[in-house]
Amino acid sequence: MADSEITGRGNWNSKLGFILAAAGSAVGLGNIWRFPTEAASNGGGAFLLIYLVCCFLIGYPVMMAEIGIGRRTGKNPVGAFKALSSNKLYPLIGMWGVLCGVMILSFYTVVAGWTVSYVFEEIFFAAGMTGWATWIADTSNGWLNALFAVAFMACTISIIRSGVSNGIEKATKTLMPLLFIVLFILIGYVITQPGSGEGLAVYLQPDFSEVTPGLVFAAMGQAFFSLSLGMGALITYGSYLSRKENVPQAAALVTFTDTLVAFLAGLLIIPAMYMAQAQGISIFDSAGDLIAGPALIFQVLPALFHDLGGVLGVVFGVTFFMLLSVAALTSTISLLEVPVSYAIDEFKIKRKDAALYIGLGILAISIVIAFNTGLIGTIDLIFSQVGLPLGGIMICLFLSYVWKTDKALDELELGNNNFRNSIVGKTWKVFIMFICPVVILYNLLSALGLF
Repeated sequence: MADSEITGRGNWNSKLGFILAAAGSAVGLGNIWRFPTEAASNGGGAFLLIYLVCCFLIGYPVMMAEIGIGRRTGKNPVGAFKALSSNKLYPLIGMWGVLCGVMILSFYTVVAGWTVSYVFEEIFFAAGMTGWATWIADTSNGWLNALFAVAFMACTISIIRSGVSNGIEKATKTLMPLLFIVLFILIGYVITQPGSGEGLAVYLQPDFSEVTPGLVFAAMGQAFFSLSLGMGALITYGSYLSRKENVPQAAALVTFTDTLVAFLAGLLIIPAMYMAQAQGISIFDSAGDLIAGPALIFQVLPALFHDLGGVLGVVFGVTFFMLLSVAALTSTISLLEVPVSYAIDEFKIKRKDAALYIGLGILAISIVIAFNTGLIGTIDLIFSQVGLPLGGIMICLFLSYVWKTDKALDELELGNNNFRNSIVGKTWKVFIMFICPVVILYNLLSALGLF
């Protein structure tokens, strides 16, 4: 079914389209600059194992819940809660998710723009234009930040305006395979270089002496953030899913794909860091911890690419930052689709207009942030580190005690007749009612320093 010109609602042309789009929503810069160093600094293979278990024990049940809510109602996050309860308070859960998506996109666009600027930085440096390279990589330059944010948002708006099947699905069917191809190429090169073996050992060898309750909860928190839960993106994407599709299976494939990308990112980043150390580049901060986050991506790794020099350095550098740009774009697509679907459903605005005007409105916030990047940490704390877990808890509680898990199980059985009697089906109810909200709440309070 093609997207309607009037409402802009549509559906996925295939299960693969949904899986790649949903996985693309989950895959983002955090998979590449946060997860690898988190794993390497917390027991390596032991953390990986615990993280994998947490993804499927905590993230997977919540993901099924969100997709199930979306498919059952065929609506955006706000409309979904309206459809499932007559109480006017519950749509606020969906509205919180929409707000979180908008605010996260407002700063994410700026950071995504940096990944594009560094593509040019690598080219300029290789061409001997070091002055230009330094200038274009200056993330404190508000005008440059704004310019690249505009370019990135323009690309995102263009995809969303094209619709679900002709825009989001087509884009992610290209971007996600491209992401995997680039990852494999870069990993293939890095793991053969001096110093990378030490990085592989740090990343993959399990150190179970590091396993503590704090480590387990850290892995749980990373799993939740990694899967793009709590902001309504998967409710929105689920609303475009055919009622014939197997939701538990689709959610499992999305969880697996996102986890695989995170694992592969570690295979690239940690060996590359130790490869950089072999070149004399410092990879530890003043506290003796591995450098992580933006400092890793925009300082340590560019220094490595510059040291490689020649054609190899520029090819490696450009390819790496193109990889980051692809990962960022798959996330910005879903972040913009959440408020756009809300405007389409609730206000009957045409998709092209909704995508353009909402995108421009968010871009206005992004430009403010571009000139004051110190706002990024505050917005991230409120709407990502606090907002997403809070949204996840509210979704679990709503499904458990308002919509009721039995009705949710009826929905999950469409396309999977034996789900209720399967091991996953029998345990899902317990996880979504008790275990998931308690664990997510603990992580939220821990992140706030209350535990």
